[in-house]
Amino acid sequence: MGFTGLARWVNAPAMGMQEVRRNIELNHNGLCVAKWNLSVKSYRSTLGQNSSGHSPSERILCTLTMDNNVFVLLEDPMAPTRAEVLAVAPPGQERTYLQGPSHFRTTFLTLRPPGALEQLLAQLKARWVPVRQGATAGSSRGQTGGQQLIIDGHTFSIGTDWLVRIGNVVLAGGLIKGMLLEAEYLPLPVLPTSNGTSEMLSNLILSILPNVRDAKTVAVTISDTQWEDVLWEREEEGKDDATTSPKPENEVYSCGFEDIPDIKRGDWVGIDRDRRSAYLIVGALRSEGIL
Repeated sequence: MGFTGLARWVNAPAMGMQEVRRNIELNHNGLCVAKWNLSVKSYRSTLGQNSSGHSPSERILCTLTMDNNVFVLLEDPMAPTRAEVLAVAPPGQERTYLQGPSHFRTTFLTLRPPGALEQLLAQLKARWVPVRQGATAGSSRGQTGGQQLIIDGHTFSIGTDWLVRIGNVVLAGGLIKGMLLEAEYLPLPVLPTSNGTSEMLSNLILSILPNVRDAKTVAVTISDTQWEDVLWEREEEGKDDATTSPKPENEVYSCGFEDIPDIKRGDWVGIDRDRRSAYLIVGALRSEGIL
């Protein structure tokens, strides 16, 4: 697995998938190697609702199922972000201030197997209902339903270095709401960027798009700093502090490899690549109001 770039073709026509596939196969010698299927559900909390059935601080829960993993995004608008806590912390007190809140605005989890979360919510009779469903209509079955859409498409290989995934965004009623395109550069698991974009990946995605008039495409990105905030865990930070020993300032026996960065959590390898991809997809769909 390697570094990945994601794009959204918002106004893709009904034949957009076939046109992109034809472009990949004819102009890039791409081969279809697998199906690309994702399912997305969204819920809202009914805790604290007023008489009109709405809450100014309702929490949102979104799940994305990818293979045997379920990525869960929980957002509490009343909780602070990690950046907000750090902004008010006095110098030298950042770590202490980060231990204060019980949780931050965004919590991102990885669960397995698929379906386990819905079963847990149903057994606990948790007060979560689908986003598009009224609270009264979903009191008995809303915990296991959810506003569902799917990403239905294919994965292509281009040479030995590239994987390209293309898929239609299909709503529960069968309506297609554009496409998602993802390009993965296999030889490079780490590519530090300032804003989460890569010109190399952007150029490939643009090259596989057909020449369609008034096509509206949007790059879906997140900066490395923002992604570190998403992955941050106070327990892991505490472990790092406990196991890190100070380095001697004048070490005679130096091996000379101090400048080589260690592989760290959050690089584009294994489950971390899938996590970042899932987070970007959910964020893109939520920003359009689809979830």
